[in-house]
Amino acid sequence: MIEQDEFRSAMSRLGGAVTLVTTDGPGGRHGLAATAVCSVTDTPPTLLVCVNQAARSNGRIKANGVFCVNVLCSEHEELVSIFAQGASDTRFADDSLWTTLVTGAPSLVSALANLDCQVEQQIEIGTHTLFIGAVNALRLGPAKHGLVYFARRLQQVIDTDLMSPGK
Repeated sequence: MIEQDEFRSAMSRLGGAVTLVTTDGPGGRHGLAATAVCSVTDTPPTLLVCVNQAARSNGRIKANGVFCVNVLCSEHEELVSIFAQGASDTRFADDSLWTTLVTGAPSLVSALANLDCQVEQQIEIGTHTLFIGAVNALRLGPAKHGLVYFARRLQQVIDTDLMSPGK
């Protein structure tokens, strides 16, 4: 049997892009910081988000049937803290940071990318729900340094091409 701590240590060595997964609709506006996001297929554009069933966002995504994956850059570290630990009323306090695409889920204006999704399937596994979403709209933001979670901390991903003159 695999020990939980040993499994978590192994997973800390698997870097993941840092995102904010947001939702809005009849279940209310909410969001969470997440790294458990991945592409499923590009035909049709589909992605997967894993959300703990104990998280308030889980029930709200289920009720709303939509979510937006906002891919973060290094300048968003403070937002990660707000969404990971802050009270829900502070998450969307600054309206100038947010817009919407097709579904009405909040889209972070300064994100590297926004992927606006309609829930197609949800699968309960252990403590989490896997939300499989059809991408209804996307927006690419300006190219900047990425943000990943690796070795249990946020780390900047530097694209050396961005540092070249004329880029």
